[in-house]
Amino acid sequence: MPLYKTLTVNNHAKALIWKIEESFEQLSNGVSLTKGNQQRVNGMKSDLHQRGFMSVRHLLKEVGYTDDDLLYDGYGKPHLKDGKFISITHSFTFSAIIISDTQPVGIDIEMQRDKILKIAHKFTPIEEYKSIANHDALVSKLTIVWGAKESLYKIYGKKKLRFLENIYIEDFSFETNVTTGKILYEGQTSEYDIHFLEMEGFTCVCAC
Repeated sequence: MPLYKTLTVNNHAKALIWKIEESFEQLSNGVSLTKGNQQRVNGMKSDLHQRGFMSVRHLLKEVGYTDDDLLYDGYGKPHLKDGKFISITHSFTFSAIIISDTQPVGIDIEMQRDKILKIAHKFTPIEEYKSIANHDALVSKLTIVWGAKESLYKIYGKKKLRFLENIYIEDFSFETNVTTGKILYEGQTSEYDIHFLEMEGFTCVCAC
């Protein structure tokens, strides 16, 4: 089973990444789902989504949890029964979770695609990136920003945040693999650490 990477994000948070190479049947072996989640996965029309869903259950097993330990609130945000904080993501051939003992966390995986150039103006002030002449570097940077904002959105866990107005990502260099992000909403500002990793044409971003 391909556990791809384990990341110690800080003293209280750990992320695990799975490379999805197995069939749905292989991923179903040894995994017990709640009745509701069995119905949910059976109703998925995409084999890719089914495999992503099941691979997350294998990641949970890696850290001692079962499907039954996972709860979802009315906004679709996942929670663990023992009170620890969790966030989940999957995209094409990768899935990941992040778990923290002490604070809300978010994680997102995105495929690096040119498509992001067409939608960038919807989530970040695109004029800030005009100095980046290299096409691949621009796609890479925008993907990190998008993933960071997705991760912060997951931390907030509700539907009211606007990526352009309410979530800010500090500029960064690729070499550091870290930056900071802020949620600015209803007169309050919350700041978070952002960690990112590029791998095989994908970008994984954690916020905590």
